[in-house]
Amino acid sequence: MSRVKKTVNWASVLTAAIFCFGCATITNDAYVPIALSFSDGSSGTCNLRNKRQTIKSELPGTPMIRRSDDSLSYDCETDDGLKAFGSIPSSIGAAKLGASIIFFDLGITDAITDKHREYPTNFVIPISAKK
Repeated sequence: MSRVKKTVNWASVLTAAIFCFGCATITNDAYVPIALSFSDGSSGTCNLRNKRQTIKSELPGTPMIRRSDDSLSYDCETDDGLKAFGSIPSSIGAAKLGASIIFFDLGITDAITDKHREYPTNFVIPISAKK
């Protein structure tokens, strides 16, 4: 009987490991655009804030918002002087977080960077008419 000596191709193992760990973090941008407008169609400004970012934006507009695990708070005023405040919830992009878990990092990288979090792509800020 002949014995076949098996050798390990370390280059292949290293390439496979780099590929798997390189895919561990799902490549989401840290910022996401959100199209914002007022329900009455007016223009104005909003102060937008989450734990990772605070900006002032003209509305209607599409500011780039830093992903975060907390809600995006808004404090707005129309050009007519009407005010609105509230928050836009953030949610988990479950498919992307699941893929991160499958690719060996157990979701740790995305949990630290909040890149698995999502805000809606557009949001209409309700404005009540003056009484």
